[in-house]
Amino acid sequence: MARFHTRLACAVLLMVGLAPLLAGCDDPNLAAAATAQSSEPEVSIVTVAPKARAVVRELPGRIAPTRIADVRPRVSGIVVERSFNQGSEVKAGDPLYRIDPRPFEVELQSNEAALARATAVYDQAAQQAKRVALLFSQRATTEVENEKATAAMRQAEADVAGRRADVARAKLNLDYATIRAPIDGVVGAALVSEGALVVQNDATSLATIQQLDPIYADFTQSVSELNHLRRAFEAGDLDRIAPGAAKVRLMLDDGTPYALTGKLLFSEAKVDAHTGQVTLRGEFPNPKRELLPGMYVRVLIEQGIDTDAIAVPQQAIQRNGGGGSEVFVVKDDNHVATQAVRTGSAQDGVWFVTDGLKAGDRVVVEGFQKFAAGDKVKPVAWTETAGASVAPVPDHTAQARR
Repeated sequence: MARFHTRLACAVLLMVGLAPLLAGCDDPNLAAAATAQSSEPEVSIVTVAPKARAVVRELPGRIAPTRIADVRPRVSGIVVERSFNQGSEVKAGDPLYRIDPRPFEVELQSNEAALARATAVYDQAAQQAKRVALLFSQRATTEVENEKATAAMRQAEADVAGRRADVARAKLNLDYATIRAPIDGVVGAALVSEGALVVQNDATSLATIQQLDPIYADFTQSVSELNHLRRAFEAGDLDRIAPGAAKVRLMLDDGTPYALTGKLLFSEAKVDAHTGQVTLRGEFPNPKRELLPGMYVRVLIEQGIDTDAIAVPQQAIQRNGGGGSEVFVVKDDNHVATQAVRTGSAQDGVWFVTDGLKAGDRVVVEGFQKFAAGDKVKPVAWTETAGASVAPVPDHTAQARR
């Protein structure tokens, strides 16, 4: 009987202790507060702030060598030696091929002998002209003899000059027997081998040399875009970039950015009649030979500066049923509303917004699945480092039920 009274007393005490908790669960104000808290999900936002941004255009392009030279023979003969490794670096003046030099050596010796003979004849004619001139001064010979001696000396002098030219030509041909690299660069495949007969000034080249550092990127832009850019400069919407300050970057065909920036060299002053495009050229350093002629690239070129550009992260732009662009804006009372916008170009992970937003607008970047237009939300600042790693919203409704 005593045990029964003890258990009854414990039960009464337990019910008295839980009474406030149970009363609290029945409190309508506490339940409403819990429900209101659970209906405000956290969303990441950015506050719109205009700032100066470079206007970057992404254009298709191809890589081209800075210089290209076809190696051709300047004398005819039989190739006896190839002095380079295919695909290797060569310097201007390095020997590439050697043509059999013996015929040119013989020709040089013959011309040197002819020069020696002409020199001897000149010396004799000069001595004879000197003697006749002395006799003529003493009235011992006629004027006609003096003129003949002077003319013979001058003819011998001209013959010596001609023979010297023959010797110089023979030396030049002997030097041309060694075919040298005309420029610095990378030499391609050897198109002839030892024993082949090559002909002077033949249209067929022996090898091709391409200079790859620095290297060119040729790209095109439509004339309509250039005209739009020009009108933006004239209207003051964009500021011009100082000459030489515009940066040109490359994206490889696999989407990898090229590490080194280049410079814009020129823009052609004519439009292709078939495509309506204008050709531009950029120059890039290529120390590791990552860029090769013929590669397809995408060129990112800075063409102006928008001093008060409005930009939002790309994921903030949504598409509506009509295909237009819109964003979710958090109002002052933390309710979400849709806002139609007009977008410009996309670059570096952001969209330029040309119409529909103003400074101070709070735009939702992440958390779209947690609300609908008109709902009240709890905005938190979004950072690029955080990205999509926003902490999930706790289930306040389940806690309230518990």
